[in-house]
Amino acid sequence: MTPKGAKSSHASSLDERITGALVGAAVGDALGGPVEGYSPEQILQRHAGRVHGIVGPWNGDAWRTARPIAPYHKGDGHVTDDTLMTHALVRVYAQVRDHLDAYAIADHLVPDLMTNPRWIPELEAKALPLQRVFLAEKWLVARLHYGHVDPREAGVGNIVNCGATMYMAPVGLVNAANPAGAYAEALDIAGAHQSSYGREAAAVFAAAVAAASTPGATPDSVVSACLSLAKDGTRAAIEQVCETASRYTDFESALTPLRQAVAPYDTVGPDYRQPSLGARRPSRLHTIEELPVALGMLLVADGDYRHAVLGAVNYGRDCDSIATMAGAMAGALGSPAPEDWAKQVSEASRLDLWEPATTLTAVTREIFDRDVRQRRTHEAAFTDLGGPRCSD
Repeated sequence: MTPKGAKSSHASSLDERITGALVGAAVGDALGGPVEGYSPEQILQRHAGRVHGIVGPWNGDAWRTARPIAPYHKGDGHVTDDTLMTHALVRVYAQVRDHLDAYAIADHLVPDLMTNPRWIPELEAKALPLQRVFLAEKWLVARLHYGHVDPREAGVGNIVNCGATMYMAPVGLVNAANPAGAYAEALDIAGAHQSSYGREAAAVFAAAVAAASTPGATPDSVVSACLSLAKDGTRAAIEQVCETASRYTDFESALTPLRQAVAPYDTVGPDYRQPSLGARRPSRLHTIEELPVALGMLLVADGDYRHAVLGAVNYGRDCDSIATMAGAMAGALGSPAPEDWAKQVSEASRLDLWEPATTLTAVTREIFDRDVRQRRTHEAAFTDLGGPRCSD
């Protein structure tokens, strides 16, 4: 089934899918930012109903000093660190122009965060991205730049959260229509940032975006690709949440059931701002909350961007990251963000949301051409070895 509001998935070109995913992720991020950390009930009360588009800061004009949000201007179409990190990873691909590994994060992403001032929408100022990202992302700089830790192991010891997952969409797009390849590449990259189920979720999300980019893909096929690759608690949570999501067709009725479905696997606990003592520690039984819920909302929405992202936003909790993931997957499926939302987010954030997609599309084609040449070289060598079995 073609997602509502989408072109036929066979008709969507690589350019359109990459643009849909990256712009869709940024717009979802901006919509979720102002209500991040709150419950669906709190969101309902604060906004006198559900959020149906871009809204202002939770504390209005007091955003500069109101805790726990200050000093960030969340709302009014401002993207958060999810988009800043996603665009930074695109820049790494533009530099390396090949598949990435954990060493690319140390050699390129960390210097980008530390040395290149950029406009930070939530700070309304030009600053180093390092000055905006969360502590789990500052870990990259502490471990890789100052600690000189082996990049493949640098994520060990960090809090286990969605920090690496939230910016892995570019990995799925570079490996478009190859979920297994996306999973393997993201697993390597994320080793510099996360361990345990935080690293696993990053790999599975990249696989989801790659699967969504496949001609003929549907929300069900995306979930199936995830389940074929996911391990341990991440797989169990995705299976449980998506089974629950399959019973609903509107996000309002799905909000509580999806939270109930993921709760046994989530270490944070019921109060998002007061995590439990066992929160964010390595485990084979648990999962980050954001990815299973994003997949669940994709199913509830039947792949429709607006429905999936608004479901993610009104879910609350870490909803900017949930909406980032839901937006990327819906966009890759061929259901783009509404043009008015994208234009408003781009203008408010002072970011060209389309340039990273143009850049990544060109790099993706280069990488694919190189992959084909390497595969043909391997095929020729394997043939010379007498490897192929002769048919009767």
